[in-house]
Amino acid sequence: MPTFSCAAILFDLDGVLVDSTRAVDKEWRAWARRKGVDGDAIMAIAHGVRTIEVIRRVAPHLDAEAEARKIEKHEAHDKEGVSVMPGAEALVHSIPEGRWGVVTSGTRLLASARLRFCGLPVPKVLVTADDVLNGKPHPEPYLKGAEWLGFDPADCLVIEDAPAGIQSARAGGMKVVGITSTYAADALSHADAVIGRLAQIQVTSNGAGRLAIDVP
Repeated sequence: MPTFSCAAILFDLDGVLVDSTRAVDKEWRAWARRKGVDGDAIMAIAHGVRTIEVIRRVAPHLDAEAEARKIEKHEAHDKEGVSVMPGAEALVHSIPEGRWGVVTSGTRLLASARLRFCGLPVPKVLVTADDVLNGKPHPEPYLKGAEWLGFDPADCLVIEDAPAGIQSARAGGMKVVGITSTYAADALSHADAVIGRLAQIQVTSNGAGRLAIDVP
């Protein structure tokens, strides 16, 4: 059983704390049909990547900013197919206050709506698509998360479900635990450990500012 020692934990949101895979797939495929874009091509790159960047790649002829605003606004009000990930509530409540945050490729509107709908606390540190110039897999999102928490990136552990997020965290010098909620284990091979369920993670504090993360 690997044990990671860190000062703080940074979570991705969708596919980690919130189960929204069906909702994301539904939203993107509906948009693709309206715009005449290949839905399969979108889903091959959409998980873990900012909406605006997906649109720029698959439909460069469209106004990416305007389209992204419409998609995310609709998603924020559409709760069908969205639920809390098993074990998420217990896990975040086991971490001392100020020692965890969320780093998501969604907007602040969408992230806050999904956290509240799923009964999860909105952390003080919530890095969203609105807060960065470069989304995942660029390291900026997770580096900003570490900065806002007030810890060295190397002292933060990231929990991710997508290759783009794992690449982002690793590029920022962080350890990563992958969870197979969206991708198979072989797609998460660059993570330092891979789990199937959040309940497998056990967090303990030594009272001196260190967290021990046990991953079976």
